[in-house]
Amino acid sequence: MSLHLAPRPVNHPLPSDPFPPRFDPGDGSPAWQRFWAQARAHGPDAARYLDQRWLDLQRQLQDDEVTYNVYAGDGQLQRQWDVELLPVLIEPQDWQMLERGILQRVRVLNAMLADLYGERKLLRSGLLPPALVQGHPDFLPCMDGVRPPHGTHLHLCAFDLIRTETGAWCLLSQRLQAPSGMGYLLENRHAVLHQLPQEFEALRVRRLAGSYRALVDSLRAHSPAGADSHIALLTPGQYNETYFEHAYLARYLGITLVEGADLTVRDQRLFLKTMHGLSPVHAVIKRMDDQYLDPLELRPDSQLGVPGLMQALRAGNVLMANWPGAGFMESSAILAFLPALARHLLGEDLELPAAPTWWCGEAAVRDQALAMLDDCVIKPTYPAPYPGAAARAHFDPVLTRWLSPAERADWAQRLAVHSDDLTVQAHLPAAHQAVWQWQPDGGRLTDRPVVLRLFALSNGPGQWQVLPGGMARLPVGPHALSSIRLGGTSADVWVVGATASDPQPAASQPGVRMTPTAADLLPRAVTPGLDVARRVRVVTSRAAENLFWLGRYTERVENQARLAQLSLDALHGEEQPSVPFFAWIDLLCRKMGMVPDEAEPLVFTPAEFAQTLVRNLAPGSAHSVGHALQALRAAAAQVRHRMALDHWRAISQAEREFAQAMHSLLQAGSHEGVTRVLTALRERISAIVGAQMDHMTRDDGWRMLTLGRYVERLDFYSQALSQAFYANAVHDFEGYEAVLALFDSTISFHALYQQSQNLASLLDLLVQSRENPRSLGCVTQALADVLATLQRHAPDGAPDLSQLLPAPADAPLALLCAADDVGNFHHLQTLLDACSHAANQVSDQISLRHFTHYHEARHAVWS
Repeated sequence: MSLHLAPRPVNHPLPSDPFPPRFDPGDGSPAWQRFWAQARAHGPDAARYLDQRWLDLQRQLQDDEVTYNVYAGDGQLQRQWDVELLPVLIEPQDWQMLERGILQRVRVLNAMLADLYGERKLLRSGLLPPALVQGHPDFLPCMDGVRPPHGTHLHLCAFDLIRTETGAWCLLSQRLQAPSGMGYLLENRHAVLHQLPQEFEALRVRRLAGSYRALVDSLRAHSPAGADSHIALLTPGQYNETYFEHAYLARYLGITLVEGADLTVRDQRLFLKTMHGLSPVHAVIKRMDDQYLDPLELRPDSQLGVPGLMQALRAGNVLMANWPGAGFMESSAILAFLPALARHLLGEDLELPAAPTWWCGEAAVRDQALAMLDDCVIKPTYPAPYPGAAARAHFDPVLTRWLSPAERADWAQRLAVHSDDLTVQAHLPAAHQAVWQWQPDGGRLTDRPVVLRLFALSNGPGQWQVLPGGMARLPVGPHALSSIRLGGTSADVWVVGATASDPQPAASQPGVRMTPTAADLLPRAVTPGLDVARRVRVVTSRAAENLFWLGRYTERVENQARLAQLSLDALHGEEQPSVPFFAWIDLLCRKMGMVPDEAEPLVFTPAEFAQTLVRNLAPGSAHSVGHALQALRAAAAQVRHRMALDHWRAISQAEREFAQAMHSLLQAGSHEGVTRVLTALRERISAIVGAQMDHMTRDDGWRMLTLGRYVERLDFYSQALSQAFYANAVHDFEGYEAVLALFDSTISFHALYQQSQNLASLLDLLVQSRENPRSLGCVTQALADVLATLQRHAPDGAPDLSQLLPAPADAPLALLCAADDVGNFHHLQTLLDACSHAANQVSDQISLRHFTHYHEARHAVWS
């Protein structure tokens, strides 16, 4: 048997015996024998090997920031995804049986949907109670009589199973609207395979990639646009509990991640709002329940869907996976009727049984269920009510064996009064899975019950295949059920490859794809030829906006950190800075919001000013470095699927480490380590900028990020230089050097001009130079180049935004250096004001042109 079977969790406390006899290779299944043999091959101390692998796995998950969103009692939203080191192993013969059983159930479910949204013979013949169909809020009358492309209602289905203590496989539930887990499954495989590569190869574990490729190919085959289809994954957004896997899955499949606000319906067609106009969408993988898809026809309070989407589906212009309307079949009550329905629809008995289930809406069944209340699971028949839906009893599933007699009596009363709303399922203790339990004094094996989630995926019109793997959930504690949100961990599922002595799979049934041949286990071959079918990577308006602000906040954090460090170094230095230098620092820190307007002037109270500046570096202040870092991370989170892992990790670590360091310093009441913290932050920002420059494709998304950085840089440096001249800080040595330091141009200056400290040299480098990346001349030219590239896609007659920019590099140096009788540099100040104003104008115009859409459908573009 592929899972270790035990009547209860067993802990093995002796560190000297981490491999108890029951897990010994001689007593396990063939797969476990091979696994433990490979583990022992790493040396005499296999326990130490597994301990190290377990620790490495935790570090890997933390570095990858795999998260699951929960609204925990402590207010923490994101929780690290927990993965067990040891996989669940499924033997080849067990997999063949599961594969046949699941594919058979998919055919039954798809046939049911075709009938119930068509002729409804199943209702007329009494095989299914109308209360579970038309009385269910997730049955969608707006899709009545609508046949999906090729008759395929289901493209992705999830089935939750257990193996009982007798060794039999048993189905607990099915998920058909937007089943979760396919992204986390990939992350589990990546994480565990990285730790146990030899064991993976020794067991010839079945690969996953081919099934995911086949799903995308199948969606294209079903889509109205065929092979040229633009496929999107529709997510509720970053606050959804499984948003991490939405982004992960979209990136893995190479499709566009979108939210409802990114889409619009025009002339019964679905379009994506891109930064260059509207681009058609032909297929959608939805990651939300049907009721949220369209506020015009479904939940009117939904902010997640797209008005008019259902009409676009009915018109045949969009494919959706899964086709809306399958939600009512997720009810546990449906399981009770499936055996008879399979015989009626397919002429076959179900090969994969479900846990005995009773819908209490029928009197005879209700009496039978009442007799089982000592040990069963009570589940709601219907989902939680929503505005406009009929009131129904809803609750989390209840395991009655843990109820008191009074509580059990209360449920018996509820069952008698609200019988339609309750479904009773037999409680079948699950088999246990081996778990490696790390402890400081040495790890050991224990075991926990396991629930498997397996997936059936569309494999072409009228065909499905079972993903050769799955996601296992291991509840914690005797009261826990299998939902991840209730606690517990997950595990990878390995379908062990057949050996020469294993029986070969039976012939495939019509309409399904069974176990692949040996050739299917190999990587897909590269197609020879010179034809290249390159598509422009779509950048949604929302992604463009977040990338633009990602660039701005990256630059803002760097500039603020450099200004803060420069200020604190001067205030804590051995020499007293000049009054003009103090005045410049004071003006600039207030201008940037790093010091409040009501703070005492720096020149009178330098120590107090320094303390105020340090306090306002922490995240609590609206214009602080910490706040800019939080905004940087928030913008990055919205486009994480477009970023390399190192890029995201550098941003996340920079925000977290700075907040922790500042909290520790402020708690201790010490400011001595602030310079060190700022230095570390600047090093992190350098890594982030490096990732942006070297790890991102030069597409329109990268251009928006670059625009953000240059706009912020132009605004900051023009104001910084303006304030320096206004305060006369550039006329003494300390101020002159400080301006160079703020522009990060000290080394360049001394290499080019050596010790020639005059205004002409300063302005030549910081204003006119086309080679210095911090020069206003270089920044405006870089901005103009990016804007010119984007102008190629602008609507006819749209103004060229590069014309808004001044040309600092072309300004006469003599005029810039000329001061009037009272020392004012009018020409220079006019130019600097023009640069700052242009930066803000460009920002506003970019927002109007690329982030908001007033275009009609005739402006739609194909990319």
